[in-house]
Order: sequence, then structure tokens, then C-alpha cells
Amino acid sequence: MAEARAVLFDLDGTLADTAPDLGRALNRLRAERGLEPLPIGVMRAHASSGARGLLKAGFGLTPESGGYDALRDRFLELYAENLCVDTRLFDGIPELLSRIEARPLPWGIVTNKATRFTHRIVAALGLAERVGCVVCGDTTAHIKPHPAPLLHAAQALALPPEVCCYLGDDLRDVQAAHAAGMSSVAVEWGYHGTENGGPRSWNAGAVIAQPRDLIAVL
Repeated sequence: MAEARAVLFDLDGTLADTAPDLGRALNRLRAERGLEPLPIGVMRAHASSGARGLLKAGFGLTPESGGYDALRDRFLELYAENLCVDTRLFDGIPELLSRIEARPLPWGIVTNKATRFTHRIVAALGLAERVGCVVCGDTTAHIKPHPAPLLHAAQALALPPEVCCYLGDDLRDVQAAHAAGMSSVAVEWGYHGTENGGPRSWNAGAVIAQPRDLIAVL
């Protein structure tokens, strides 16, 4: 893989473990409807897909189902109330960011999560003054796996896409990186989805088991 001049991260499942707070919102929604809570382990694999994945796990609903929109809106209301209670950077990420900054390389975040949630989480995690760019699910007209968000990030960093490296825990992250002409790194921590196989089946440029492994890749 070509030497990178910038590093871009997916947020949920790659940079930060947001599943506990997403799961709490889902269980509050289930409780409102008289349902028992689900274990966090059941919900974790769905967390990368946000409301869509979690409502499928919690209620068996898809965006085509009747009543889906109202349930999604209520889920997002509940999530917004307790957005960053148990959300944390994954082990090893703080050290990795420090090493990236010491090079020094710019780094950014590209997520499908909406702006109204993303910036609050980034601030709560103490990253707002450090991150070079934040591209959210409503920043461009498309979301990953479309390349538009990644291309927007490269433009924000004033770099060509081919010198950027993108890390993600979902197949669509690798697909977006390929479409944008960026180097792709799949991570073995995180959520990975439920229908995409494992990271080693995604044809990523590299697969890493823990954050510190990225340094050798770069």
C-alpha cells in the first residue's frame, strides 16, 4: 500500500464503541412497547447500520415496514437524550491518534451518522480540536458505500484521494474507499455487520487486528 499522507476513520465500530448508548436507546424503545431488553451482545453486530440495523434487530422491521418511520424517529429521540454516556474510544485508539499526530499526519472522520449526533460525540470524546475534518451522513448527497463522503474529506484536507487511507469495520467502508481511490484498511475490532462475512473477505488493502498495527501499514 502506498505511503499515506492522511488517515480517515469510520466512527461507529472503528474509532469509537458507540454500541452501548445505541443499545440503551433501543432497549428504552422496547420497554415503551412492553418488550424485554435485549443483551448488548445481540445488538452490537447491528450497530454499524445505525437505526436501520438496530430496529431490525429489536423489532424485525425494515424501512419498508409499516410504522417504521415513527419508530425510527422515536429511537433517534431517545438516542439523542443519552448520546455519549458509555461511548468510548476503542482501546489503543488514543495512542494511535497520538502517533499519527506525531508524524505529523492529518486525520479525519467519515461516518454515515447524522451531523446532529456526530459533532456532539466528537466533542464529548475530546477530539473536536484535534480532528482535521468531520464528514457526516448528511454532509454530502450520498452516504457510504458511495465515494462522495470520502472525496469530500480529501478535499477538506486539501489532499488527493490516492494519498489518503480509510479505516472501517464494515464492508461498505472498504467499498467506499475503493470507489474513492483511497487505500483501505479493514479492522478486526468493531461490529462488522451481520451479512458481510469477516474483514478478511472484503478485499481491503490491509486488515489489522488492533489499532497499533496501523503504524506498520502506514
